[in-house]
Amino acid sequence: MQGYNFKLGLLFISIAVAFWGVLPTALKLTANFIDPISLTWLRFIVAFAVSLLLQKWAGNLNQFKVLSMKQWGALLLVASLLLVNYNSFVYSLDFLAPSAAQLNFQTAPFFLAFGGILFFKERLSALQLLCFATLALGMMLFFQPLLQFADMSDHVWTGVIIIQISALSWSCYALLQRSLIAYISPGNILLFVYGFGLIVMTPFTHFEKFSSLDNSDWQVVMFCAFNTLVAYGCFAQSMKYWPTIKVGAMIALTPVISFISTFVVVSLGWWPNDISSSNMGLLTGLGIVLVVASVFGVQLLPGKAQQDR
Repeated sequence: MQGYNFKLGLLFISIAVAFWGVLPTALKLTANFIDPISLTWLRFIVAFAVSLLLQKWAGNLNQFKVLSMKQWGALLLVASLLLVNYNSFVYSLDFLAPSAAQLNFQTAPFFLAFGGILFFKERLSALQLLCFATLALGMMLFFQPLLQFADMSDHVWTGVIIIQISALSWSCYALLQRSLIAYISPGNILLFVYGFGLIVMTPFTHFEKFSSLDNSDWQVVMFCAFNTLVAYGCFAQSMKYWPTIKVGAMIALTPVISFISTFVVVSLGWWPNDISSSNMGLLTGLGIVLVVASVFGVQLLPGKAQQDR
């Protein structure tokens, strides 16, 4: 594996987190005019077309010709895991509110960090381990208005289980993608994922929805498509340049970015009928401070020697 590069890793993961952070606002708007599977299909076809052009221009398409059967199998599993993540998250919303689903999905950064330790022999120093503990505490404080354990009915538990499947499948996708980077570029991995997703989702896509979209609808949809292309592309690149543990810590900033972007949209008076902001109490503010400080701690404090150097 290529040696780590702090500046490049920071650049790519920061862009990915920023784009994922603002995505929920756009997805909330699309709920008024298109179903999730049709929207995902459109996001994937735009990402596939652009990725195909970029990979052809870079001359990287020949990489597919030298893959072994084992690597093709791993590539197919990567694509399947991401599709499970996309669809299980949407399905979980039948049982959980979006905010509660986002809360429960925040186990994903910890799954990712644990996978880095287990599969890539990455190590945390004692101080970095303490930062992960304060990161977990900060996320609990940040989401404390949503923690309603007194009403954990079977309906809610079903949603929690589904969202944990979504978080685990996404983490496994990210870990397996990293293992494939030694054989095929991140851009080609995503190209295959998008193409596979298009084939699987086509029978379930309502193409008539596209003809009813007006100009403003298309702007939101194309932003979602562009978001997919940039966020997943930058995330894949960040896995080349940073340890999985550090990437996982940065991803924990995503709900904070979502909170801030929602607050800005509401403050500017945009889409008042669709977007509302939660009131930030003292504990929520303290949670944000702990999350940000913990993430910086994981990045800046010295860690143990890494195997992949």
